[in-house]
Amino acid sequence: MEYIDQRKGTHSKGSIIPWNKGRLVGPKPPLKLKEIWGIRVRLQLATQTRDLALFNLAIDSKLRGCDLVRLKVQDVAHSGRVLSRTAIVQQKTGRPVQFELTEQTRTSIEAWISAVALRAHDYLFPSRVSGSPHLSTRQYARVVKSWVESIGLDPLEYGTHSMRRTKATLIYRRTRNLRAVQLLLGHTKLESTVRYLGIEVDDALEMSEQTEV
Repeated sequence: MEYIDQRKGTHSKGSIIPWNKGRLVGPKPPLKLKEIWGIRVRLQLATQTRDLALFNLAIDSKLRGCDLVRLKVQDVAHSGRVLSRTAIVQQKTGRPVQFELTEQTRTSIEAWISAVALRAHDYLFPSRVSGSPHLSTRQYARVVKSWVESIGLDPLEYGTHSMRRTKATLIYRRTRNLRAVQLLLGHTKLESTVRYLGIEVDDALEMSEQTEV
């Protein structure tokens, strides 16, 4: 007997093919510092102005993909200058979240805005596909996979949440200030931040590695 189950995938002659067969599931890992710079340097050398701005902003803002792709020029820049700090209302929670823009991020965004002559009310990352006003989350996911693949990482292991988790994870590892990371990610509950970063597991493994028997 052969049939198709839309939820689990194709079944052939009574055998079930799990939906996640051949896929890596679970939290997407953040990028390491050397990986961040590896991608950044490649984008700079290739003069990929849009991708460099998108990459830097994704790292700094720690936004979900759905919020990142919907940013407008006026959300990050006033009177032709990119702000060092700004805030938006998150689509998922309806709550505001603030984020900082480092100098290199501001420079790359200014270069992108100038290159394509974007106006204040324009989407910061317009779509190259007709009928879509801005870069879609699906397109953004493909771009992220191309970035990690360019430095030899497995694109199946990384995703848009890798970008969101990267700076937050680095901040936590440096400061151990979980409350600060919670605010930066825009989480309403501290437990959400713990689960999102996988902190308990990472800390447990770190303690285990430091214990010799």
